[in-house]
Amino acid sequence: MSRRTANYLGALLAVVATAAAPAATTRTEDFTIPSRDVGIRLHLRNVHDAERGKFAGKQVVLFVHGATFPATAGFDFDMPGGSWMTRLARQGYDVYGLDIRGYGGSTRPRALDEAPEKNKPFASTAEATRDIGAAVDWILDRRGVRGLNVVGWSWGTTTTASYAAAQPDRVRKLVLVSPVWLPMQPPNYSGAWRASTHDGARAFMTAGIPPDRVAEISPPDQYERWWAETLATDPVGARRTPPVLRSPNGVMKDFTEIWGAGKTAYDPAAIRAPTLLAVGEWDVVTPPAMAIALYPRLVNARDRRLVLLSEATHFMALEAHRERLFDAVQAFIEEE
Repeated sequence: MSRRTANYLGALLAVVATAAAPAATTRTEDFTIPSRDVGIRLHLRNVHDAERGKFAGKQVVLFVHGATFPATAGFDFDMPGGSWMTRLARQGYDVYGLDIRGYGGSTRPRALDEAPEKNKPFASTAEATRDIGAAVDWILDRRGVRGLNVVGWSWGTTTTASYAAAQPDRVRKLVLVSPVWLPMQPPNYSGAWRASTHDGARAFMTAGIPPDRVAEISPPDQYERWWAETLATDPVGARRTPPVLRSPNGVMKDFTEIWGAGKTAYDPAAIRAPTLLAVGEWDVVTPPAMAIALYPRLVNARDRRLVLLSEATHFMALEAHRERLFDAVQAFIEEE
């Protein structure tokens, strides 16, 4: 058995042992912090062990969401066994979820209250990367540590990877869930923002699941709760008829002008942190071929892993087999 394999198995066993131990009482706090741009404030949720006040850098985790839904919807939705953020906090982690500008509880530009065609797209990858930088600075200062673990999902894999490439000393480990890579078909979009409806979001969330397995993998009653909580993060959109969740189109502009043109938003060779790529076999949004193509380009990462998870889609963190993802990510973070 190789040393790397032994280390990984040891970390995985530690995850199992920790899960069997009594769960800590968690505390949830919501902060509004300044971005690096004037007039922009960022919502940052923190879940941690209520009895602990100090954490090492290896125990600090920052989650960054994708192109459509805010951090609370992707990482802190309460499911059987608890949300991903709560699950980590119960096991001794100091966990944060960041809303990029224009999403969730962060500053929503005035353009969101006007017709999409009246304004240009906003909340680009570059702006999101600056928001991540502001959040990382705030967290490191709060906890008195020099680096932390970063987990990005979907579009969040491009923003977190961009940050990790630019600030290698601040990212201890990088996890890219459903990573974006080439080739990409340019999306159809128009104006400053787009709207997600109840039925549209459901179709997006279940894409790739065999029709006869949808209720098992993504239970309808769970979706109804998720949609209600997610819609509540956009009170203005929720009052429309029909109710909608509004999302900035800066990401769509980047997907068209950068990725759709065969270019990339960051250089994988600039990433130094150990990096885990995790993708579901049923992912039709960022299919496994993207992760497989990205993997060999992480040539300077101190370690790199690629995990293909069975019976999982782009939304595997909210699906029936989510524990497989949670365990794989935690084992990777905990491994020395």
